[in-house]
Amino acid sequence: MKLNYDKETDSLYIHLMARPGADAVVINDDVVVDLDEDRNPVGFDIQHASRYVDLTLLETNALPVKTLKAR
Repeated sequence: MKLNYDKETDSLYIHLMARPGADAVVINDDVVVDLDEDRNPVGFDIQHASRYVDLTLLETNALPVKTLKAR
């Protein structure tokens, strides 16, 4: 899973899987779920992310992370 945040546009993309999106479901004007060809979610696009997400905190619980990268 990868989180990409753009401060200038206040947009957050959450990559769930490294598969290409084939379709998208619009949840509302700011939130879109990308789906693969089997209709499985592969990512979330959140515009105006600070309205929906507490961007000051990233917390995990028993997440089996093999690699942790920060940019």
